Parts: sequence; C-alpha cells; structure tokens
Amino acid sequence: MRYLIIGNGAAGVTAAETIRKHDKTGEIVVLSAERQRMYSRPGLAYVVMGEVPLHQIVARTQAWYDEQRITLRFARAHAIDTTAQQVQLADGQTLSYDRLLIATGARAVPAPYPNADLKGIVYLDTYAGTRELLKEARGGLFKRRGVVIGGGITALEMVEGFVAQGVETHYFVRRDRLWSRVFNETEANILQRKMEHDGVTVHYNTEVADVVGNWRGRIKGVKLKNGDFFNCDLLGVGIGVRPQLDVIAECGIATDRAILVDEQMRTSAPNVFAAGDCAQVYDRWSEKHLIDILWPSAVAEGEAAGLNMVGQTRHYRKGIPFNAALLFSLHITAIGQVNPTPQEGDGLEQQQSWSRGSSDVWFTFPRNYSSAWHHTGDNSLRLVLDGSKLVGALVVGEQKSADSLRYLIENEVDVTPLKPFLQTDRQTLQAEIIRFWREQCAA
Repeated sequence: MRYLIIGNGAAGVTAAETIRKHDKTGEIVVLSAERQRMYSRPGLAYVVMGEVPLHQIVARTQAWYDEQRITLRFARAHAIDTTAQQVQLADGQTLSYDRLLIATGARAVPAPYPNADLKGIVYLDTYAGTRELLKEARGGLFKRRGVVIGGGITALEMVEGFVAQGVETHYFVRRDRLWSRVFNETEANILQRKMEHDGVTVHYNTEVADVVGNWRGRIKGVKLKNGDFFNCDLLGVGIGVRPQLDVIAECGIATDRAILVDEQMRTSAPNVFAAGDCAQVYDRWSEKHLIDILWPSAVAEGEAAGLNMVGQTRHYRKGIPFNAALLFSLHITAIGQVNPTPQEGDGLEQQQSWSRGSSDVWFTFPRNYSSAWHHTGDNSLRLVLDGSKLVGALVVGEQKSADSLRYLIENEVDVTPLKPFLQTDRQTLQAEIIRFWREQCAA
C-alpha cells in the first residue's frame, strides 16, 4: 500500500504517524512545499516575542522520519489526477498513490497593494517568513517604526512581537475596537490598556490604502484611506489566511470554501482524503460544514484521516473550538460561540479569509442565544447559552473556570442549576461553575 500525503503540518504528520502505527509495511511519502521539517506553527508567535529561539519550535527531527520509515520529500504538488491516482509535482515528476491525503493547510492572505513585494512587508505565517520578520525588525542602525494591520489574533501576536523586538509599534484597526469579532467593548478596553502600557499606539478607524517604497525597494510608509501618509520601516500583515486549494483546481474534487469531507474525512474522489486547515468538516452545533484554523483540530482530523486511510472506520466528531492565548500578559480563552454582537449580514458565507487560531463556529449564530457577562478589573467572564445548555464562553484574565466551561460546553451538559447564579457577581458565578463541573465529573 502506498500512502501519499500532501502537507507536512499538524494534520499531515499526525496522519502519517497514525498510518504507521496501524500499517507497519506500507510506504508513506510526505510532500512538503516548505524546505523545513514539521514545526509548531503556533510556536511562531513565541519566537517573535523572544521567548524561544526559532530552531526550538521544530517538532520532528529527520531521525524521527527515518525511525518511522516516512519519506519526507521537499517538493510542491502541482496537480492531482484522481482517475490515474497520481500527483504531478511542480518539477514535472509524478507520484502514484493508493491512498492520498490532502493536508495543504492555509497561508497568509498577501498584502492587497500593488507594491506588496517591498522589503519590510512581513508575515507571521511560516518558518522562513518568521525568520525574515526577525531579520527586518532587528536590522539597521536605527530603531524601526512598524505598523501592523489585521483584526485577528495573528495580528495581535505580531504587535506584541514587534514590541519585543524593540520596534516602535503602531496598530491600525479598521473598526472602533480591538478583535471586534470576539471582544465586546469592555473586553477590548482591557487588552488596549495592556498594549498601551507596553508602548503600543492603537489607531482606530484607520485603514491602509497603499504602501510606498523608496529607490532601494524598501517600504518607507503607507498611504491611509483618509489621504494621510504615515512613515514606517515595517508593515506587519495579519489580515487572515486562506485554505490552499491550488493543487485540486482541475481535478473535480468538491469544494465550498475549502475541501468538503464526510465524517470519515473522505473527499468526493475515491481514495482521496483531506484534513486540517484546507478541509471543511461537518459541525454538529450549527449543522453546517465549517472550517477550523485551529492546531488541535488539525491534529484530530489528521488522526481520523489516518485511521480511515488504513481501512479502519473512524467517524470524526468535531470538537468545540477552543483557543487559549496570552497577549500582553493577559490570558484569554475562547470556547465555542463567542461573537459578542451577531448581526444580519455577519454570516461566514460572505467571509473570504480566517485568522489562524479561529473557527467558523465562533461566529455562527444559528439560534436565538442569551448571554451572561460579568467583569471586575482586568477579569471578564462571558457565557453564551442556548436554552439550558452553554454553547460558548470567553474568559479574560483569571482562568479558574476555563477547564470547567470547556467540559460543560463540549459535553452539552444541561446547566439549568447554574441559571440562578447568572445574575450574581463574577466570583460567585465562577465558583458555582467549578462546583457544578466537579459534581458532573463525579457523577
């Protein structure tokens, strides 16, 4: 049996490892478009923040590939022939397969300007791109002046990274509050205070119209939509990511906003599976096929795909989206539905890109939800309910109740006993959530 995996990230490598556990003799080939062994993409943020060196986030050594008898090949897949069961590489070579996994992931949306190739325009998306970001932030005899654009967690991580690298940092926000798809006004203000304390200047209702370079091909500033010019040496772009679908463009595999898969991670083509950021999987809460740009989801989908590729029947049950972040010393945990202000026209059918660390489920409101929200100082707890069940939570600051909430949401527990405490103070509500969770675990 020959297994061919396009993609060397969390989904692809997990699938390869799973296949090897259950098929000791099959040939496994992993194609990597990046000339790099598998690394932790979430770890890139810690690199730019100066907490770990770049080499430390490499998650698999060559020795590991050799011990697993997995062939890692640095090559870009160009096209798939599902009839002949072959993959054509960018160099013209072809590889055959018995089972194929597409785990091409997602990549950063490039800066939407004519001069997007100017030096000094950087991304927090790949190993090589992060190396370039560090080089640009540290380069030169004078302190850099940087601008970051983008509304999601990747942009916020880049802002913190710029600060850590000694860059004079300006954050341009298109709307009137930070991370507006997740935070309400008070939650956003908590983070803003932390950012400003560390020296970040936040510019609201500010949008870049174009970038301007000098004679050396470097960025020297940005033009704003209001007509102003803003000098800068760096432009960090974190405006979202898109699933990488080029390899399936001509092969007829069914797609929506990503590759559609069934509960066994199978695509519409025989013997072809998909997993990770490029896959669109069924979500039991919204009853739709949705996308998760989440590392744990990629790992879980890769494992399910690997099991089904070796002939075991494993139905993938999509977990509740969960993301924990530490931004400017502020702990933030988002679980399930967290959009603070669902509005008509806010549906993801119109959304063209996603941020890393996000999930469609965060923003999808298929029912009439109610909420409870309490905050004290830099701590905030917001719950979203659908009748008698919790469907989402956002925990900012103190994290004592985060694990309890994740359990209650994931297991769709009837939380009717908690309803009398929804109007109490945050500390009382948090204590009752933890007590109720412990009762559920002991039952």
